[in-house]
Amino acid sequence: MSARLNCSSARCVGRVIKSQTASPLSRAAPAAVTLSQTSISSTRHYAVASRALPTALGKLQLPQDYVSPTKPPTARRPETRKSQMIRAYTALLRSTPLMLLFQHNNLTAVEWSAVRRELRRALREVPAPIAGPDGNVPVDITESIHFQVLRTRMFDVAFKVVEFFDAEEAAKQSNGYTHDLSQTAYEAIQAADTTNPNTAYAQISPLLEGPVAALTFPTVSPAHLAAALKVLAPSAPDFPAPTRRKNPGYYELAAQSGLQKLLLVGGRVEGKAFDYQGVRWVGGIEGGLDGLRSQLVYMLQSAGLGVTTALEGHSKGLWLALESRRSQLDEEQNPKKEEGEAPSS
Repeated sequence: MSARLNCSSARCVGRVIKSQTASPLSRAAPAAVTLSQTSISSTRHYAVASRALPTALGKLQLPQDYVSPTKPPTARRPETRKSQMIRAYTALLRSTPLMLLFQHNNLTAVEWSAVRRELRRALREVPAPIAGPDGNVPVDITESIHFQVLRTRMFDVAFKVVEFFDAEEAAKQSNGYTHDLSQTAYEAIQAADTTNPNTAYAQISPLLEGPVAALTFPTVSPAHLAAALKVLAPSAPDFPAPTRRKNPGYYELAAQSGLQKLLLVGGRVEGKAFDYQGVRWVGGIEGGLDGLRSQLVYMLQSAGLGVTTALEGHSKGLWLALESRRSQLDEEQNPKKEEGEAPSS
């Protein structure tokens, strides 16, 4: 049904149409507006405007910097914008030395809540760090471990920026912008060889297919990684799942349904790609990084001791061979006289 205008409003529209008709521009393109009085003899008069009314009032536009008081310029949340997501993902990749990648299949909100609840419970059971020889106590990273769903396409672009774009090197070659969203970064990832198998991107990019979630650690902690694997990807005997008696919430229907829809596909440790077996090896390091350092020191000491023993053994063997040869030569030059033989006069 056509809009009905009051008589006073109709007069205002009529003045606008007359002014448009008086101008040369309006003669070339007359306004296609029809006004018809619905009632002439009644006390209230109405006019009906056709759909071409916005065309006639085309010049009556709001300024470009006008902001509506009821609707902001954008109703989209900042964290869901593409530019903000790429910045967040690049910062995450640069600041996260340990990341596990999971494929998930249609988990509901209740299942996600149950999985995160069991994960937090398992992480809180990890013993708190103790003070080192220098007296400094390491920071507890339990509350800084997050399990989040990734926007795969945005994460793929951010991964390319982190892997193939060097802002410092680009700043030396050009005076333009060198941030992650700049034209320089775009040209760098377009010119990069993403199929090179020696890069971490070429090894991890096949895993970024379909719905993907990431478990991020602020530091490489084998103890926390082992606790997470026991919940999200249990495997006996190294990473057994918690027993029903110890943790009955783990066997609730929502938790088990969500865990069955998760699949560990790989990880990224210190910028290197690891498969499932590699992730399990990192989680199985006894004593954490300190234990790994102790093993490395012991291995170096053992290797040095072995080299020293080998060198000493060869030197001793050479010395004994030379001594035996010297004794043999002395006997040949000065033969012993037989017993009972009279000395010569």
